Amino acid sequence: MQQLQNDVTSAIEEMRSLAHGIYPPLLSSSGLGVAMSAACRRAPLPASVEAVDVGRYPPEIEAAVYFCCLEALQNSAKYAGSQASARVRIWEDAGGLLFEVSDDGSGFETSGHADGAGLTNMRDRLGAVGGSLRVESDGHGTRIQGVVPLNRTSGDRSLVLPAN
Repeated sequence: MQQLQNDVTSAIEEMRSLAHGIYPPLLSSSGLGVAMSAACRRAPLPASVEAVDVGRYPPEIEAAVYFCCLEALQNSAKYAGSQASARVRIWEDAGGLLFEVSDDGSGFETSGHADGAGLTNMRDRLGAVGGSLRVESDGHGTRIQGVVPLNRTSGDRSLVLPAN
């Protein structure tokens, strides 16, 4: 019985890894705002999105932000409580693409709390494109905030690589 549980857990983890690598067609064709609106409609808890004046970005940046927002919505659905709702906000400001996924659930104690697989995945995704992640929770909801720096000096939206 234990071996069967281990096999099922392993299969689920492999499927999640595979799903994380799939670039959604709607994201590719229409961008972050439209793709996140569709994701919020499918979310397992009531969710809304605000993505005003968000343009197009390199695919690796759009994918990192999109999948981080999805992971944060999934975490909200799992841990915020049955009456919780979530809000996704995506915007560009001061040379960066920013996002926040917040919920009005029960929150959790962030100090002394090791990151689970979801937060680790989000940090890794953003780190791969030069971004960073912050988690805030005070017992009255949780906020996942991320930023990816953008290069505006050449008129494009390419990634600004951090200095070594």
